[in-house]
Amino acid sequence: MSSGNFVVRFFGAIWRGADGLRKVLHLVLLLFLFLLFFGAISGDAPHLVPQRAALFLQPAGALVEQVAGDPYDRAVAQLTRKPVPQTLVSDVVEALESARDDDRIEIVHLELSALGGAGLSKLQRVAAAMARFQETGKRIVASADYYSQQAYYLAAHADEVYMHPEGIVYLQGYGAYRNYFKDAIDLLRIDWNVFRVGTHKSFVEPYTRMDMSPEDRESRLHLIGQFWRMYQDDVVSARGLAPGAIDDYAQNMVQHVANANGDIAQAAVDHGLIDDLLGRAELREVLQGYVGVDADDDSMYAAVSMSNYLGQARLLGGDRLKSENIAIIVAAGDILDGSQPAGTIGGESTALLLRRALTDETVKAVVLRVDSPGGSVFASEVIAQEIEALQEAGKPVVASMGSVAASGGYWISVVADRVLASPATVTGSIGIFGMVPTFQRTLDMVGVATDGVGTTPWAGELRSDREMGEHTKQLFQMVIEDGYNDFISGVAENRELDKDYVDSIGQGQVWTGNDAFENGLVDQLGDLDDAIVAAAELAGLADGEYGEKLIEKRLTATEQMILDFLTIVQVAGIEPGAFVRSPTPVEVFADRMQELLSDVRRFNDPKGMYSHCFCELD
Repeated sequence: MSSGNFVVRFFGAIWRGADGLRKVLHLVLLLFLFLLFFGAISGDAPHLVPQRAALFLQPAGALVEQVAGDPYDRAVAQLTRKPVPQTLVSDVVEALESARDDDRIEIVHLELSALGGAGLSKLQRVAAAMARFQETGKRIVASADYYSQQAYYLAAHADEVYMHPEGIVYLQGYGAYRNYFKDAIDLLRIDWNVFRVGTHKSFVEPYTRMDMSPEDRESRLHLIGQFWRMYQDDVVSARGLAPGAIDDYAQNMVQHVANANGDIAQAAVDHGLIDDLLGRAELREVLQGYVGVDADDDSMYAAVSMSNYLGQARLLGGDRLKSENIAIIVAAGDILDGSQPAGTIGGESTALLLRRALTDETVKAVVLRVDSPGGSVFASEVIAQEIEALQEAGKPVVASMGSVAASGGYWISVVADRVLASPATVTGSIGIFGMVPTFQRTLDMVGVATDGVGTTPWAGELRSDREMGEHTKQLFQMVIEDGYNDFISGVAENRELDKDYVDSIGQGQVWTGNDAFENGLVDQLGDLDDAIVAAAELAGLADGEYGEKLIEKRLTATEQMILDFLTIVQVAGIEPGAFVRSPTPVEVFADRMQELLSDVRRFNDPKGMYSHCFCELD
């Protein structure tokens, strides 16, 4: 047998094998597509809204302005039924607004057991939408196994409030607590070099002391006192309770529970907070009395979920865009340098969204919805410059403050043509700080030393294993003071205020929206809808002549293709979770460590300068 014949037969066999494999793969692909097709046409029909139905609203997790995370990761999590426990305020408001004039929706069932944290301004925005829904004569029924303080605020604005007999209404008021680490830092022999301007700039205090400073204590008491009064006033008015009833319940809970023979749920009923205690079956009977039984399950009431309802409402409602639009850009979370996912504000990524509004000819004005305690000064300034570019192009910008717009959050707001805050916004905190820890004494304990040479005094000066020299400390402090001067100068210029006056209300002091309005830091009190109206006025657009355009990060073509594929798979009755492997124990541990170290991500400013507010209220 010749070698030539062998080579021909060898490669011929390879070709026939490859061709056979191609045909098999082709057949498998066709079979898979047929399965998808027949699965789609034989699957369940879309969940349509019954002719008489309750709109079932069940906010889960925190109420937020923007769901955290990359949009692709969020979409995959939703398809694989592992969503992040967060609920968009705008979704709840939109659902209530759509249901107002929908004859099929007779009541709203607001189930609040899963509601997590929510700023008071967000709660007020939802409560306002609830009130507009109730103006049509339709009722809202609230229920929960357990009411947190945030959940009860919304429940109080409903027409009927029910709770499980084993439940509790827990009203703890407002507080501001944090950990302090100075003794631990000293024990570990870490030199935590801190530079700041602002007598009330308390963000750095955990690293320099073991308790709250008198200045910060005074500022926090003023802040939380106003929030507690606003909460009480709103709830008392909504429930028709006697003045002081909410504070009395919180301050004297032990006595109220004792009067109810130890039954904490009954104590809430006796105090007028709850209308009645109902188990699950009893609650379903009440709801069936309003809308009848579910067509597929006699034990349930006729209802449609918020996600299904919004999907159909948006499909039938058509595009909200017009030839002239107000762009809405959400800036929520810590301000960090670079490009960041949703739920944080990246200097580059947020600037890119603003540039999209700049180059979009249909956009005539921009509303920047800010919900941020601040962060990187450099990133804040990058964003502020893009806002100024919009203004120079003749596109006015309105800043709409959410629950928090302080420090860097105020920095990016103050450059707008008009600034709006809610009465319950936390804002101000005009101050600058920097922190540079070094660990040379820690290393010395375990026998590690650092030595070397350099051509200037600055060589090796920013190494974390070397003590910071006095000349470097002096330089850092000068840079921080210059940053603070830029901050108050910018506020004075944009707000047309005296610089010394801005300094007097600056110094890191935090204010409510009411305070900020009185101090001249904002133009008016109002919510996002008011900001949109203000932007239209500045752009010379009449009511009804403009649309609203949400500008957010886009999916890439590849990401969209994968999501479309997973959606088809889901419609065909195949669980998309089968295509996503479960994380290994190592990956779970790594994710947990990343969460624990998330605070470190706040500190990525290239100059080490930060304008960040300790704005958390418990």
